[in-house]
Amino acid sequence: MKVAGLSKRIIRSLLSTQYANMLEYRVEIALWALSGVLPFIMLTLWSNNDAGSVFGFSQLDLSRYFLSAFLVRQFSVVWVVFSFEEDALLGKLSPYLLQPLHPLWRYVSSHLAEQLTRLPFAVIIAAIFFLFNPESFWIPSIGKFCLAWLATLLSFSISFLLQSLIAAFCFWSEKASAFERLLFVPYLFLSGLLAPLDSFPPSVLKLAAWTPFPYLINFPAKILSDLNVNLLGGFISQIIWILILLPLVIISWKAGVRHYTAMGA
Repeated sequence: MKVAGLSKRIIRSLLSTQYANMLEYRVEIALWALSGVLPFIMLTLWSNNDAGSVFGFSQLDLSRYFLSAFLVRQFSVVWVVFSFEEDALLGKLSPYLLQPLHPLWRYVSSHLAEQLTRLPFAVIIAAIFFLFNPESFWIPSIGKFCLAWLATLLSFSISFLLQSLIAAFCFWSEKASAFERLLFVPYLFLSGLLAPLDSFPPSVLKLAAWTPFPYLINFPAKILSDLNVNLLGGFISQIIWILILLPLVIISWKAGVRHYTAMGA
């Protein structure tokens, strides 16, 4: 899985092929983008009960945060466990394993191509949001935008590694996606998708700090929306989680491939 093992030609070929495939599903991708409007629903709930002021958030802060959460979610969402499970069940996995390219690189390129296809739809939804909420319009500084982009990229990396670890269970089970669904519950509450984590009790914040979830949505969204955030601590935590998950993914995949080939022998 070394990046150095991928030539520029292979990278271009993977991305161009996957992008062409994604263009064939533009309508579905548009629907996927629309399905991520949960942050806007939560914004409506927070606005109607004036809960934001209790936790020190103005209406402007909430509007920008939840729009940022929507954008971060659009470009950090991962579904590799479902794709890999389907490929394993349909018998596509064996040919992938015989090729010199690690199967996970196919899913990485597929995700990046899907994000590129999703980009115009996310921009349109953001434009509609500003149309109805013109007072919320802002343009982040280049520095903050670059930091938010980097944090979102690291968020995607954590999510991809986490799901790849779960996907490795497909070598032993036909329903590895059930583990991902269990993981979705703490992700929903501790990632910042439903609310800024600053609104949670201190005990919950301490618990969340020991998980990767706060660094998937809350941290990048707070950077993009220009809210107060510990930049150094957040980036260090993201890198630590990547360093923890990456060797676990490598070990689990090697063990899974050995088990898979032994069963198929």
